[in-house]
Amino acid sequence: MEIDLIQFPIVFFSSLITTGAITPIMRKLALSLNIVDLPNQAHKIHREPIPYLGGLAIIFGVIITVIGGSFLMGLNAGALKILISILVPSILMGIMGLIDDLKNLSPTLRLGAQSSAALITWFLIISGETLGTPTENFYFDFLITFLWIVGITNAINFFDNHDGGASGTIAISSLTLFILSFASSQFYIAALSLVLSGACFGFLFWNKSPARIYMGDAGSLFLGMVISTLVIRFDPTALNKWSGLALPILLLALPILDTSIVVTSRIMRGTSPLQGGQDHLSHRLKRQGLTGKKTTLILWADALFFCLLAISVFFSSGSTQIFALLIGFITWILQFAWFFKLPHVDHGEMEP
Repeated sequence: MEIDLIQFPIVFFSSLITTGAITPIMRKLALSLNIVDLPNQAHKIHREPIPYLGGLAIIFGVIITVIGGSFLMGLNAGALKILISILVPSILMGIMGLIDDLKNLSPTLRLGAQSSAALITWFLIISGETLGTPTENFYFDFLITFLWIVGITNAINFFDNHDGGASGTIAISSLTLFILSFASSQFYIAALSLVLSGACFGFLFWNKSPARIYMGDAGSLFLGMVISTLVIRFDPTALNKWSGLALPILLLALPILDTSIVVTSRIMRGTSPLQGGQDHLSHRLKRQGLTGKKTTLILWADALFFCLLAISVFFSSGSTQIFALLIGFITWILQFAWFFKLPHVDHGEMEP
């Protein structure tokens, strides 16, 4: 595949501008149709109704840019398989998320839809031979792929609990994935990673604290499906097996940390992990007296730290690579212990 380097900034800024332009339109539409997130549940911290449908702006921004970029970069059969395996299940998941935003689906139905989308994704990437074999065992590879897609999709959905938190984190992770995939000459993955990052940055202009619009489940589930599939579609050929398996975890270490703490905390308190609550990383940081903006910056910095470690692991070898992996593992464990000890509920506040 012949590549013109100018194509990459073009698709990035096209996605950013397109999504940024569509978002206020979706905001006006949501307000006119009264599709808003009401502060009517204990775990919700905003005081005024915030319009949804930001997720549709992200989805449309990605689709429009991908279609335009396909003509710009030249779309062959191999690229078509990659795009189908990533975007079709993600769009279906976004549609399910939109229905959930409007109708408030049950957790069981949501999990069933996510599992179905993961199976479709696995079938497409396996049948299209667009996925490596992480363990070189068919059954283990299937299990890992399935659990990864469902787990990360839910993790991003969980992590969308604070202004700019999820959109900014995915922007950082996908931009890092662009660097890694471009260096590996996996140009279609690199291009799609840039499209995703641009869409998140475009939406972030409207979603940063104080947010003027939310992405809703339509956006968070779409982003979760896309980024989870992209990182396993990426083939770190320069790395050994264990380093290659660690890269996806480093790229999404912060949402994984948030979900791990929330699920563990709720199970220990005897509540459902699928039930909403004010026990996420952002909520725990705010209870330390931090403002919304400072909380967002800390979360972004944390995500960037793990992504820089991923870059270090990819471009290093031997003892340097092992050292970077150890730093990432130890930091993640220490952060888990520290965040877990922080209060998950204010004194006198009802538990979620």
